[in-house]
Amino acid sequence: MALWLCRPFDGEPATVGNGTMVALAAKSWRQVDAFHAAALSQGGTSEGAPGLRPHYQPDFYAAYVRDPDETS
Repeated sequence: MALWLCRPFDGEPATVGNGTMVALAAKSWRQVDAFHAAALSQGGTSEGAPGLRPHYQPDFYAAYVRDPDETS
């Protein structure tokens, strides 16, 4: 488990829907890909396609989505 406190990635002010992130652990890159696709199919928007994020760790594979019900 981890808790990260940082500025919102988009550079905008932190609000109820901006600067809040929930992270889910996946067992494989394929699960990350499937999660991202499922989120988009349900109206979510991509905030970062699935891929490596070596600035975190050499094998850190992640995707970011925004909830369609997000309010700011």
